[in-house]
Amino acid sequence: MAARVVRARERYHHQTSWLSTYWHFSFDHYHDPANVAFGPLRVFNDDTVAPGTGFPPHSHADMEIVSYVLSGTLEHRDSAGHRGRIGPGELQLMSAGTGITHAESNPSPTEAVHFLQVWILPRHRGRPPRWEQRAVRRADRAGRLLPVVGGAGAGALAIDQDATFLLGALAAGEKVAHPLDPARRAYLFVIEGGVRLDGDELLAGDQARIDGVRGLELAATQGTELLLLDLP
Repeated sequence: MAARVVRARERYHHQTSWLSTYWHFSFDHYHDPANVAFGPLRVFNDDTVAPGTGFPPHSHADMEIVSYVLSGTLEHRDSAGHRGRIGPGELQLMSAGTGITHAESNPSPTEAVHFLQVWILPRHRGRPPRWEQRAVRRADRAGRLLPVVGGAGAGALAIDQDATFLLGALAAGEKVAHPLDPARRAYLFVIEGGVRLDGDELLAGDQARIDGVRGLELAATQGTELLLLDLP
């Protein structure tokens, strides 16, 4: 299997007074020409934001931005008038299109918010900005890989790219398979727990960049939460 495993400790870590973040790809002041993107996957940030703080207003264009909250609460406000909060197990999609300004903050005075932010390059440029969110019950992703963004999954958030985000919650010993065209690629991130991929165990914070294979089989070595991206 053509899989490159990147361990949690190998990720680029940036720390400020209010933000602890791990950047999987070149971002902001971190630039590695050998680590810019994986297909249309441009950004994968693992962010923890302190109580009562957040990202000030900033602008995006022509990018599909998915946020998934692991703990705490994330508040979103943007120049199109959208405002919403998402908590653990909830996803938000912002399709920046022709351009949008937004701010993300932690409204809690006591609890940090831990979330993943993933940026995907779109197929088309100059589309109208769009925003939506959904909740994903743990029971719905238990023992399986549930499509939550893109693909043909019922209720999945629509994305302007031939990409699918799948969430899984596995008990120790459970196995899941995912068909994959060898012409496509997959990006696996272990949120918590541990999973075995082709004889290699990945633990919380580890990632695998996979291409040139026909299908994946994942076996949980303990209670596990994972995110799998099926990408062109």
